[in-house]
Amino acid sequence: MRHLKKTFPARFGLATLALAVGCTSAIAQDRRLILRGEHGVPPETPVVLAAPEDLDPGLYTLKSTPDAPAVDGVVVADGERRSFVFIAPETTEPSSYQVSLSTRTPKPGEGVAFTPEGPNLKLAVDGRLLGIHHVDGAYKPFLYPLIGPTGAAMTRAFPIEKVAGEDDDHPHHESFWFTHGKVNGFDFWTVKEGTIRETARQVDASGPVLGRLTTRDDWLDPKGAKVCEDERVLTVYATRALRIFDYDVTLKATEGPVVLGETKEGTFGVRVASTMDVDKKTGGKIRNAEGLEDAAAWGKPSSWVDYSGPVGDETVGIAILNHPQSFRYPTTWHVRTYGLFAANPFGGHDFGVDGYGEHSLAKGESLKFSYRLILHRGGVDAVDLAQRFALYAVPPEASWDAAD
Repeated sequence: MRHLKKTFPARFGLATLALAVGCTSAIAQDRRLILRGEHGVPPETPVVLAAPEDLDPGLYTLKSTPDAPAVDGVVVADGERRSFVFIAPETTEPSSYQVSLSTRTPKPGEGVAFTPEGPNLKLAVDGRLLGIHHVDGAYKPFLYPLIGPTGAAMTRAFPIEKVAGEDDDHPHHESFWFTHGKVNGFDFWTVKEGTIRETARQVDASGPVLGRLTTRDDWLDPKGAKVCEDERVLTVYATRALRIFDYDVTLKATEGPVVLGETKEGTFGVRVASTMDVDKKTGGKIRNAEGLEDAAAWGKPSSWVDYSGPVGDETVGIAILNHPQSFRYPTTWHVRTYGLFAANPFGGHDFGVDGYGEHSLAKGESLKFSYRLILHRGGVDAVDLAQRFALYAVPPEASWDAAD
């Protein structure tokens, strides 16, 4: 595989978890899970909880009542801890579930699946394409296309493909990507100088509930010398009416000091489908958590921003939520009415916001950036982003009791 040097050490993925179902006593694993908190849980919300130490890895079944539809849950490795994750149906507080180790075998392709496609990796949810993780581009990894819940692409095809009627400006806006315009003085954003190459890849989980992909990337200067590296974790949830995934990037100063320069040209970027552009005046709309809209949202700090507009015969939207533990939360936003949608905490001077300038890392130091994307039908008012952000920022309080 071009540019790919190695994989991470083997991890405890869902393929292994499926084996645990057949060798662990389901009776010993029965629990009553009770959720408490200030917010109800909207339908199709990923709920990520700390897993009890004695809860075995595996696939679980959750039921609020004996007659209620079953919901899948799973125990997965989550950094240095283990998490219990499920996709919640609509609930009210308090929420109570009977949790039992599942005895069923997931169907092939059920939930989230990753399939090699040449040097790239295809991502699908229940057999429906979400996107392709590309490493075959000239400058950086990117995800293209980005398919929403209607089945239509929600990011621009150019420059990967040429589609009649699309804008063809800013060829470095490759659908969905992470980079920055000044790293030790080199421009990795407009790809005039720096390149980013994937060096390791590991599918940590796939199947019901979620899939997780971890990659490592080298940032190289024009002469090919390594400037720094990153680790990216993409977690895709097996939702249906929405498409939801988390994107966590840890940037590491592995080679020496790293200076992330002050510029509006960064950092975590999406180029929305051209028909969604506010400038087209066909229904495109930008709104942030403070209610600022369109051009007024540019450069402002906010916990989330939504960009919606028409694609085909429907209005759809992309929301990006910024986690409170992410560097310089709430991030400032390089979100433009012509279709660029980027979270950038380094554009202080251009944005006119103090505290968002350059940042230096000593060798061995790192920064973490964390975001959740929600691809939805309808405009911003069709999804309760304030509530969804609250649950992303602070999961419900949970207690695990003996089964009834």
